[in-house]
Amino acid sequence: MKQKVNIATIFPKHLFWDIDYNKLNLDRDKAIIIPRAMYATTTDTFEQDIKRLEQLYTPAVIIKYLKNTKENISNKVCISVAKRYNVKPFLRYSL
Repeated sequence: MKQKVNIATIFPKHLFWDIDYNKLNLDRDKAIIIPRAMYATTTDTFEQDIKRLEQLYTPAVIIKYLKNTKENISNKVCISVAKRYNVKPFLRYSL
């Protein structure tokens, strides 16, 4: 079991603006943490952002929760994640 981690020390607090980030649990709240961590990523910050997630979750878990989220994750982010893990590209939105 992973130790309690304050998400705000890893990711920007504003990503969790509607949640008390002090109460987030790494295991229970994967469906919130993973997409929100990638929500604001850019080409310049992708490497740093994905490495932060990789310290907490496996590639399979990251992919699973990005594929199934209702969060507004860009197709560009999804393609970058797929390339990183050498999996079939997936999109959140139809082109």
